Amino acid sequence: MTGIVSALIDFADPHQPDGPRLRHAFGVACEVLVAHRLEDVRAVLDAVQAAAQRGAWCVGYLRYEAAPAFDAALAVHASDGPLAWFAVHEKTLPWPQPGEEAPVQVQWQELLPRPVFDAALVELQRAIADGEYYQVNFTAQMPGVLSGGAAGQPARALFNALQRAQPGGYAAFLDTSDEQVLSVSPELFFDWRAGHILTRPMKGTAPRGAGPEEDAAQAKALRTSVKECAENVMIVDLLRNDLSRIAEPFSVRVPRLFHTEALPAVWQMTSDIQARTRSGCSLADVFTALFPCGSVTGTPKVRAMQAIRALESGPRGVYCGAVGVVQPGGAAIFNVPIRTVTLRGSTARCGIGSGITSGAMADGEWREWRLKQAFVQRASAPFELLETLGMCDGRLRNADAHLARMAQAARHFGYPWVARQAEVALQSMVQQYAQGAWRVRLLLDARGRVQAEAHALPASPARARLQLADRALDDTRGEFVRFKTTRRAHYDAFTPTQPGVFDTLLWNVDGELTECTRGNVAFLLYGRWVTPPLCCGLLAGVGRAHALREGCIGEEAVVRLSDLPRVQALAFVNSVRGWIPADLDRPQAQGACVAG
Repeated sequence: MTGIVSALIDFADPHQPDGPRLRHAFGVACEVLVAHRLEDVRAVLDAVQAAAQRGAWCVGYLRYEAAPAFDAALAVHASDGPLAWFAVHEKTLPWPQPGEEAPVQVQWQELLPRPVFDAALVELQRAIADGEYYQVNFTAQMPGVLSGGAAGQPARALFNALQRAQPGGYAAFLDTSDEQVLSVSPELFFDWRAGHILTRPMKGTAPRGAGPEEDAAQAKALRTSVKECAENVMIVDLLRNDLSRIAEPFSVRVPRLFHTEALPAVWQMTSDIQARTRSGCSLADVFTALFPCGSVTGTPKVRAMQAIRALESGPRGVYCGAVGVVQPGGAAIFNVPIRTVTLRGSTARCGIGSGITSGAMADGEWREWRLKQAFVQRASAPFELLETLGMCDGRLRNADAHLARMAQAARHFGYPWVARQAEVALQSMVQQYAQGAWRVRLLLDARGRVQAEAHALPASPARARLQLADRALDDTRGEFVRFKTTRRAHYDAFTPTQPGVFDTLLWNVDGELTECTRGNVAFLLYGRWVTPPLCCGLLAGVGRAHALREGCIGEEAVVRLSDLPRVQALAFVNSVRGWIPADLDRPQAQGACVAG
């Protein structure tokens, strides 16, 4: 496609999630409507509505800091950009065809120091206990630096990567020339058409499970969690009240409550609130009643936003505002721009947050923040899916199981997968390296390209000497633990440094042993061989599955650091090297010793 693309809108139809998407590109705007002052925000919205009624498309955003334009009691920081920005277009352009992209990377800095986070939660819990508010949505901004990408196109390349990381939902790319907004939000703010309005607040979060059974259990636990449901219903009640300000009498209803939606890293809970809007209701009236969305403020809204202003260090910007499109004729649909990155030159910013209620625990909320970063971490550097197979004299070990696991990972990450291409690549390794022992690496990139490479495989040790990690691997729920990829920094940080140490035995923040950096582990405990279950946070190893199937490992069982003195023997297990008896060095900090 040729020409300048200044905006992309790729929104689901909230009434038909599996139906056609609102998917358009936009070129150079014929007019740009901007409000820098609070007193100009409503006028911009009126102009947007008028342009749409004349047949134009209007694409843009409101910053969170635009809130006092609708109610002076809504406290915010000073804005760091236009409060409202809309581009007016006379026509749409075809969606750009995918092409080769130079890879982009974003180096993200710390989101928020943990002591600062903990102190904020203590203050929020005190105020909630005192009855000042019921819920506050507390957030922070994660700064980063963008690099790479083709000249003039790094923002678009990053947006494409973000869409692959967080598909579906309500995605938008806006280039205002001063900044770019890259939103892949899964949350609908409102859909308003033909006098009917729908809001769908997203409140309630749970991690995805390591397998189908655990995944279903996590979704059920979310739907039945007293804390998460209370968090959701508080916001539903807030939005029912907000909608009543513009609704025809007795038309506000809640047709769906506590619906769980599967995202790549988390389950999220949504509820629907619908109403018929009063005759003469304007776009500005809708924003006056609803903005900002209660899911990103808390309740009561005025008091919650005062707490946000006091606890958060600066403006939220487009994050937690509204991004969307007003179509010819006036139908309007906006997202709540969570899962959103903004760029100014090479400077990136991404907001992360959660709703704090009386039942919130600091460790749980911190883990939720980590889970919500998964979309941006996945998109921030290219990676390939990886399978490592052992091959001896032209015979591949467990090839079918490795191909099945790569296919599963491809489905999870949205990578194109053609099994025959992978089979051909492996067959070429068999033909080229028909003699000797080899470690074969099978790689699949985001475009679906497969390649294979072979490396000489040194003989396995008779016994593997392991060391115990000196700290927890704190992201064992992450997708780069559950799936095998070339992104291994979290494992590389535990690479043994002492001579003769074969690998490092890892454990999670709950003190549960998980795996090694290059394979799984088995323990002889009370006369029975066991291996940690996937829910502890580890890769579903092919060698591990084979050992369970053949009875070498009797069952899955949680093994804790405190259990180490009772371990009678242990083994390193993976598909390439099979089963290797292991010895664990005496951990200095824990004082435990185990010998196999």
